[in-house]
Amino acid sequence: MDYRLNVLLENGGYMRKIYTLIILGFVLLIAGCKTASKLYDKGNYDEAVQLAVKKLQKKPDGEMRALLQSAYQYAVNDHETRIRQLSDNTNDLKWECIYSEYASLQRLYEAIHRSPEALGIVDPADYSSYLHTYADKAADTRFQRGMMWIDKNDKQSFRNAYSEFEAALQYRPGDLTFIERRNEAYENAVVNVVVMPLENDRYRFSSYNNYDVTNFENDLLRQLQRNTGNQFVKFYSSWDANTRNIQADQFIDFRFSTFDLGRTRDERSTREVSKDIVVKETVYHPDSIVKEYKKVFAKITTTKRTMLSEGNLQINVRDASGRWLWSDDVRGNHSWCTEFSTYTGDERALSESDKQVVNRRQDHPPAEDEITRCIINEINSNMPGRVRNYFSHL
Repeated sequence: MDYRLNVLLENGGYMRKIYTLIILGFVLLIAGCKTASKLYDKGNYDEAVQLAVKKLQKKPDGEMRALLQSAYQYAVNDHETRIRQLSDNTNDLKWECIYSEYASLQRLYEAIHRSPEALGIVDPADYSSYLHTYADKAADTRFQRGMMWIDKNDKQSFRNAYSEFEAALQYRPGDLTFIERRNEAYENAVVNVVVMPLENDRYRFSSYNNYDVTNFENDLLRQLQRNTGNQFVKFYSSWDANTRNIQADQFIDFRFSTFDLGRTRDERSTREVSKDIVVKETVYHPDSIVKEYKKVFAKITTTKRTMLSEGNLQINVRDASGRWLWSDDVRGNHSWCTEFSTYTGDERALSESDKQVVNRRQDHPPAEDEITRCIINEINSNMPGRVRNYFSHL
């Protein structure tokens, strides 16, 4: 009896799950219909067509068929009305808008053609020939606009021409004339910037050698080339520009206006400590001991030794004629600090913590090369962002 009851209960639970899934699927189907209907009611006919096609692929439905037929007709009417209005417009970019309208109509055609059920309800028009026609018109218009910009013969006009030729290629990909003109416009639009070697004759940075300075320059150049911040700006080393015969439009030079390795500075503070210590014990018998105390004194002097080193790199940008365009300063710092203590007086006055302070090993400042490397690394981490920010607005 118990076994049969368990089987019934288990079967009952299984059936409840089945019923739940059926109800959930029905609810989702109704929700899908309502969604398509809502899109239709709001005038979003293209979306209503797309959704109705998907729903009909899953399950044919009389109401959905009627909705698809009506939504498609309204969508076609809306697009064709806008096309007629655009045709009367005098803006030379109207062809792109007309192309966009026909592209929307073609998407509806393709969506319906992918569904046999939908194709049996609606006979959609194929607008592919219109797409080709207006793609050509849009491409030709963009090309003509680009050629007009090229005639102005200045950097900004070449940039505008580049954008026009890029837009033309969106409508006629692979056109060799468009590609040639785009590349020509780009070459003329680019600002070639030569990064000059670091001027370090005045500050030799102790024994910080030329190899490290060269690495500093190469790191900077790599960072700028990797992320220029402006597609129309290219950075070259002076050697690379000379080798490749690059005509420089601007130059960046760097020089250390200051580089101070610093000196140690001491700040001292003194405190007195004392302690009562036993100097004599008199034992009369084991449980009777008399102690005599004496207060002893010591003076602890703590020295806080600091050293601040800093460097300031000046960035200068000038054009090919030598006119200064922009400058900035990038600072790098290195701070070092240590503390140590000494004492005078009676050592017995020192507590255990006082003894630890007094016995602490006295640290020495880092080597000059290490300090220099830290300063230059900090400068090198901040400088590319400053330079990119300037050139991103050219």
